[in-house]
Amino acid sequence: MAIEFKPEYMQMGVLTAALQELTPREKRKKDPDLAIEDWIKFAHDLGVRRIQLSSALPEELADVPPEAMLDPVADHLNVLKPLDPARVRRIQSALEASDMSFSDLGYFDNMLVGDERLRRVKHDWMVKIMDAAVALGVKAVCGFVGRNVSLDMDQNLEDYERSFFPLLEAAKDRGLEYRVEQCPMPGWNTTDLWHNQIGYTPGMWIRLHRIAEKHGVGDQLRIHYDPSHAILMGQNTRDVFQFLKDAGYAFLIGGFHVKGQVINPKGLAEWGYGGQTVERGDRKDGKPHPDVRKQSGAWLKQVVIATHELPGTARHDPLAYLQNRTVDWLDHQLAARELLQFKSGVSN
Repeated sequence: MAIEFKPEYMQMGVLTAALQELTPREKRKKDPDLAIEDWIKFAHDLGVRRIQLSSALPEELADVPPEAMLDPVADHLNVLKPLDPARVRRIQSALEASDMSFSDLGYFDNMLVGDERLRRVKHDWMVKIMDAAVALGVKAVCGFVGRNVSLDMDQNLEDYERSFFPLLEAAKDRGLEYRVEQCPMPGWNTTDLWHNQIGYTPGMWIRLHRIAEKHGVGDQLRIHYDPSHAILMGQNTRDVFQFLKDAGYAFLIGGFHVKGQVINPKGLAEWGYGGQTVERGDRKDGKPHPDVRKQSGAWLKQVVIATHELPGTARHDPLAYLQNRTVDWLDHQLAARELLQFKSGVSN
């Protein structure tokens, strides 16, 4: 008896941080929501129906200047002023006109930064993003946990329990999930530290969730899994998902970032995992370089051994799949369905 095959496609979207200057900065300053309208139209023209709308601290509040960043500053959602009903109507009208929706709202910053004043600024901004999510009918926010680089990892778990879980409480009060992207953020500072974001791997996700569960906010903490970061750390998606399933934590994966990564064999041979450790130009006389543009050299911890790529290109190198030097997108989807029981790609 023949069985008809009915494919079930994962819903795809675009992270707006991928193209920062779609709306020129000067226009965004005068009319912040124009950036959202432009992105909705652009995504519609690309043929997708969902976008992850990104925000960032504005220049007057940010602690890291744009010149020192590897990735673009994603300030498409400006919440210096709360989303009032008029702004919400304008954004919803643009969505309806293009048959689009938001998957979630993203704000990717260090929520455990050691400076208490900066930490308060970042936490306040995240809560504003949560309020915007509620106003726009979005069910999740996406970001990082971060790391206090003056503390060791065990101390960071204590810091997380003390100061991060209130963000999860804020998410619970608003009926939201807080999804953590697992990038280790090696170039986030000029130290020799490579793991500058404690929510980087399953062993940490489980510990973070146990702490959240102890405080009654376990349902709020989820992971926004990005296979490119697994490749960067020498992992592969199937093994990660199998570990989570075996440990009873497959439910933690709440969504995906579909970003590629190609390991550079030459760079890996020269430096190994951990990347370039000396002569990066990001420090001077034992301190971060006074020219902030030079501080971006800290990202040689990553980019000397790996390069992001468009999903599916893989430089047409089948051997890269076998050697775990790039993301195997077919097996990623198969593993998500088999081990995590994902169906639509929207949620687990």
